[in-house]
Amino acid sequence: MCLAIPVRVTELLEGEMARVTLDGVRKEISLALVDDVKPGDYVILHVGYALNKIDPAEAERTLALLAEAGRVEGLSP
Repeated sequence: MCLAIPVRVTELLEGEMARVTLDGVRKEISLALVDDVKPGDYVILHVGYALNKIDPAEAERTLALLAEAGRVEGLSP
């Protein structure tokens, strides 16, 4: 099973890349599939690629549900 999760964009990088964070973990991802992303936006991340932007309230609800379900330890919106 594959899982795509919301992450918050913290910095735009060169070459359609961005730095994102989730519960203190930082990662560089590709934005090649998504337009008009800026720092502070949430995107759905799957295997290193942002698939689309997501509303911040929806991202926080999803992260809270994942944490509650125990699917990912230590998650906090």
